[in-house]
Amino acid sequence: MLPRSIVAATIVLALMSGGLPQTFAQNNDPQHKTSQHPGEKTGDVARGKYLVESVAMCGQCHTPRDSNGNLDRTRWLQGAPVPWLPAKPDPDWPLSVPRIGGTPPTNDAGMITLLTTGVWINGKHLRLPMPQFRMDRSDAEAVVAYLRSLTPKQ
Repeated sequence: MLPRSIVAATIVLALMSGGLPQTFAQNNDPQHKTSQHPGEKTGDVARGKYLVESVAMCGQCHTPRDSNGNLDRTRWLQGAPVPWLPAKPDPDWPLSVPRIGGTPPTNDAGMITLLTTGVWINGKHLRLPMPQFRMDRSDAEAVVAYLRSLTPKQ
């Protein structure tokens, strides 16, 4: 049986070729009005939560683990050590991942660029193991709305 992190990475890589199907891209159900910031579209936070937690599986890397190896939900998306190392040594391999919950590491435009192009604010493609997403803009905006809706932990 494959480790969950490999299965999650495989799913993420399979989804990186474009945005989600239209059925996932828009949620107009009035009961999903979870917008917490002025200017957000109805449903953005709920859709972003779904994308972050169930599709991209961001918590697998961006959330610390407890002593039993389980995700520590009290520090959800607050940054963590990279959960695995490459098979052969790679001096460019990161050892930690940044906090993205509450206060992502750049402004909304930078995060949207990262999620739609796989390019960071320095103009370089993201390093492995971070997937180089190719979300459509509305999905990326929903993800950013969800991340911003979280309360950063100190």
